Amino acid sequence: MRTFDAAERRARLAVRHGLAAGFDRPEDAAEALLALHATDPASVFLAAAARLRPPGAVPAVERALYANRTLVRMLGMRRTVFVVPVGLVPSVQAGCTDAVAVRLRTRLVQLLGTTAVGPDPGGWLREVEESVHRALLARGEATGAELSTDEPRLRVQLHPPPDKAYARPQNITSLVIGLMAAEGLIVRGRPLGSWTSSQYRWAPVEAWLPGGAPALDAQAARTGLARRWLAAYGPATVADLRWWTGWTAGETKRALAGLETAEVGLDDGAAGLVLADDLEPVPAPEPRAALLPALDPTAMGWAGRDWYLGEHGPALFDRTGNIGPTVWWDGRIIGGWAQRADGEIAVRLLADAGAEATAAVDIAAGRLRAELGDVRVTPRFRTPLERDLSG
Repeated sequence: MRTFDAAERRARLAVRHGLAAGFDRPEDAAEALLALHATDPASVFLAAAARLRPPGAVPAVERALYANRTLVRMLGMRRTVFVVPVGLVPSVQAGCTDAVAVRLRTRLVQLLGTTAVGPDPGGWLREVEESVHRALLARGEATGAELSTDEPRLRVQLHPPPDKAYARPQNITSLVIGLMAAEGLIVRGRPLGSWTSSQYRWAPVEAWLPGGAPALDAQAARTGLARRWLAAYGPATVADLRWWTGWTAGETKRALAGLETAEVGLDDGAAGLVLADDLEPVPAPEPRAALLPALDPTAMGWAGRDWYLGEHGPALFDRTGNIGPTVWWDGRIIGGWAQRADGEIAVRLLADAGAEATAAVDIAAGRLRAELGDVRVTPRFRTPLERDLSG
């Protein structure tokens, strides 16, 4: 059985995730990684900045998202918002998001059953969605408040149980819009503020995909996603794939059954998988320093992370499993970083990687400082080391 030790896995990671040679365009980075984590809006731009060879990651990502529309934000794996290549939208939708949408619809219909919307809350909700979609097609882009002007039924309120004294009545606007996004009818467009804002305008999916996202068979979509994930993240365990996608054990097993894979050994004794035609060794690239943002797709790419994380987890993760900003060298994490109020990028190395690594990290920190300019970025999920460094 072919065995991959940690050094070879790190070499594959560095090459395939753009931590060695890098990429020319944000679209290339998203294709290589399948998706850029977007729960924290700044992570998309900073993940690209760490991997792009030319400077100017922020305008490049904005062009891809809003002008060229080659990238799109969508709810995807693990019920998390990602930025994905537009060509991958149908696979993510069918393979991951449709199942989430079913649960969201069921819950919202139940909630609407407690309000005065009539005897058929499911049919009423469909009518509202169709009306909102028509309004958005007419506008091109709109905020939730603007859409509630076009469709007043979005202002219907849900009332919390009387024993919940801390809760307040809530308009259904965000719930309906969130459901429509999960169903692939609308997408997050430009933010209302800067590129670090999480308040978005909404656009019809037709603005990215004329005619909307084509419907794919869910099983075929999952198999396609599993193939692409193994090409980018393998060798990896079945548990890694299940964690990344959010699939059940059965869904993961069936997705892999449609692929030709090879079982391999990992140096921690676990059994891993690679695509059957991806067993050739990857030459170790020249080491390169990278400052990756919180929730970066590489740092969050596997459930089992010891081979690139080492013993640094307590300093770099919050209590719910979100990783903060990390410093990478030669395919592994060697420290963390934070931006201070004056814009300085503060770095702390948690492992001694040598003088060459230290010098390269300083250069990478200077480049990031120049990329950010006057913008200040605070991760949505604060971690112990990030809090300490930020002052």
